[in-house]
Amino acid sequence: MSDPLSPIETAKFAAAKKAVDYVENGMKLGLGTGSTAAWMVRLLGERVREQGLDIVGVPTSTRTAEQARNEGIKIVSLDEAKWLDLTIDGADEFDPDLNLIKGGGGALLQEKIVATASDQMIVITDVSKQVDTLGHFPLPVEVIPFGWQTTKSLVEETLVSMDVMGRKATLRMSGDAPYVTDQGNYIIDLHLERIGNAPQLALALNQIPGVVENGLFIDICSTVIIGYGDGIVTTKDLLSGDETIDQFAYEEEENIFADLG
Repeated sequence: MSDPLSPIETAKFAAAKKAVDYVENGMKLGLGTGSTAAWMVRLLGERVREQGLDIVGVPTSTRTAEQARNEGIKIVSLDEAKWLDLTIDGADEFDPDLNLIKGGGGALLQEKIVATASDQMIVITDVSKQVDTLGHFPLPVEVIPFGWQTTKSLVEETLVSMDVMGRKATLRMSGDAPYVTDQGNYIIDLHLERIGNAPQLALALNQIPGVVENGLFIDICSTVIIGYGDGIVTTKDLLSGDETIDQFAYEEEENIFADLG
């Protein structure tokens, strides 16, 4: 018998379980990156194998692509798919307007491209990611390696005129070397504590030479699915204003997800 899931993993599982109910035969689906998205890919693989679900996925990272292949999900490039019906992804933070900070896993560029090429984006998350104001989680900014220190300085200068509480900027590392994204870029993490005007900041950052993209997802997500440690799930739809509550039972002896914990 497998060990029971922790409350945080139960929350992630429950949110992912609810999200895959939105997936229908024939869909072209954006597959997110991160620990909660990994549950979603695993559950989609179950539906593909057991129910014959016919979908194609566009992964947002190399690790998601590898997992999807292992699950038997057909994957294609975004250029092949052209446009997507739905993207399901996680978030590092979300506010009441469903604006997001993403990129803790380093895949923010592909995630944003895929999400904006979709009819709908659903975010799956646990309740700890819900905030009144964005900014406690460090904001990732993807930059090209050439002249990255100059770009970092320009970012810091830009923050002086922004409505933020902190202005510390650090290069993301992987051991003793800079972390490198799937596109061969670096990430500068901005420790802002509070972002007063997220749309203004997103626009200002993307105007800086050397900046490829930032982790603020503004007006992209329309639905958020929030999981709790007891298996309860709250779904909030920004467009309709509806909020629904579900609960997903978890059978320990049937736990095929323990390795994701």
